[in-house]
Amino acid sequence: MTEIATPGQLRMSYLRWALVTVPAIVLIGSLMGILSNSGYDNRWFAALDLPAITPPGWVFGIVWPILYIMLGLSLAMILHARGAKGRGFALLLFFVQLIANFAWSPLFFGQHQVTNALYLIIFILMVSIATAFAFAPIRKAAAWLLVPYMAWLSFAAILNFQIDQRNPGAETLVPAAATTQIG
Repeated sequence: MTEIATPGQLRMSYLRWALVTVPAIVLIGSLMGILSNSGYDNRWFAALDLPAITPPGWVFGIVWPILYIMLGLSLAMILHARGAKGRGFALLLFFVQLIANFAWSPLFFGQHQVTNALYLIIFILMVSIATAFAFAPIRKAAAWLLVPYMAWLSFAAILNFQIDQRNPGAETLVPAAATTQIG
């Protein structure tokens, strides 16, 4: 026998990775949104002067889980590609952008730092582009799975920019979650 693993065994290995990565990313991403009180129920967000391109709240509830699933599948493909040249660097880039992604909601919705959130989302987009280029030689499908994410990040950056422009004193509209005092 000259094969190390059968195609079926390789598919199962990828599926095992996906069974870990997809729920983990969806769960952590969702928790970050919940913990930072993201969305239209946030008093501070409701007080902002929102641009016309702002989608209804339900759109975010559909888009982000789909994007997180795609991120998890993409990550599973690269984790599955043991021994691939550049895999370590590609994974580093992926986790840098993912951690930055998870930090965006607390920064924007929790701390009301609209301008810093804009800088952060631009950083996330740049690292995501680099990640896609690092993933492509390893697994082209993994890179392509990042394309909708990068498109949404581009839209979100434009939205964040417009919110920043329309709300120069956004930080002071409602006290930030971490500084709210009950008394």
